[in-house]
Amino acid sequence: MTWRREYTIISVIKITEVLGFSLILPFLPFYAQTLGASPFQVGSVLMTFSLFQFLSAPIMGKLSDTYGRKPLLMLSQLSTLISFLILGFANSLWMLFLSRIVDGLLGSNATIAQAYLSDITPKKDRTKIFSLTGIAFSIGFFIGPAIGGYLSQFSYALPSFLAAGMAGLTIITTHFYLPETVTKSTNFVWSWDIFKFKQFKLLTAEPKISLPIWEFFFYVLTHGLWASSFALYAERQFNFTAKDIGYTFAIIGGVSILIRSLILPKLLNVIDEEKLRIIGAMAIIFALALTPWIKLSYLLNIVTVLFSFGASLLRPSLTSHISRQAPANKQGEIMGITQSLGSISQIIGPLAGGFLIQNFFPGSLGLTAAAVMTIGLILLIVDKKINYKTTL
Repeated sequence: MTWRREYTIISVIKITEVLGFSLILPFLPFYAQTLGASPFQVGSVLMTFSLFQFLSAPIMGKLSDTYGRKPLLMLSQLSTLISFLILGFANSLWMLFLSRIVDGLLGSNATIAQAYLSDITPKKDRTKIFSLTGIAFSIGFFIGPAIGGYLSQFSYALPSFLAAGMAGLTIITTHFYLPETVTKSTNFVWSWDIFKFKQFKLLTAEPKISLPIWEFFFYVLTHGLWASSFALYAERQFNFTAKDIGYTFAIIGGVSILIRSLILPKLLNVIDEEKLRIIGAMAIIFALALTPWIKLSYLLNIVTVLFSFGASLLRPSLTSHISRQAPANKQGEIMGITQSLGSISQIIGPLAGGFLIQNFFPGSLGLTAAAVMTIGLILLIVDKKINYKTTL
């Protein structure tokens, strides 16, 4: 496997991108509560981004197939910048909703970045490249929440404006350093068919593609349930503040860096990917199932490390698995559809998480997320058996 300059550039873009997002993650639920939001309304604020990304991701993916990855990536980054500025000036709950709408409407950065990596990476190397470039996500997630949680002590606007600055850096980096990978065309015609509802049915009819996508769906639903409402859970279970939440998310980022950079590449040489996905899912289930019984805050760090370990094994392998099933000229489209399913799960996750926190005990969040990931684990096992029969 040869490391290309573009991998480094995409990694830098991902770091600045995730820094911007992760800066606001620890304090946004608390911000919404200070403006009068209930736990369910907090979930509604968090799911708004995913709702609008669900609508925009297939369009952005298809547009990037037609007009190129670079201009669409810059447009999505500009949308993110504007959304953080709105967040910094917010003085009412509706402005928080507006901020998330603006970011979700064109902010399909991950979809286009994944398609870009698929353009330049041989199929056999994609799991390693997705994992290694995913370290950039972990670096941003390691630094950002700690900074955002700390700065939120002084003002919620301060980390919001800093996040806007991070988004601005991604625009500059993309413009000057990222070469285009798609031959631009003018054949794009607007149609409701862009949403590819018929193709969704086709994907669910073909196990080769549908199973990996549904596995991804249940993983992201699990992650959306747990991560989106974690702040509310920890506030009620351990009296955590935004600063505490930031440091906990930083632990997740640190563990992900360690696993993706040092452990996963070695594991891929001795354990096949199907087994790694199953191990990752089992680790997530076990970690989440422990959450109702934890009463001491330091034990939460153990659960956090175990959850991060499982996610670091599962997500890059799932993304690569889906990419390998997609035709070369449909990478952006398939990734867009996958992102849309992920967005659906992240619409459901925050709403369900807020509902559980508001109406049941805090630990019900972890138990429910563990049950969802169990469904994903069953699909992983079925997928493994199908692949085994295919190779016979």
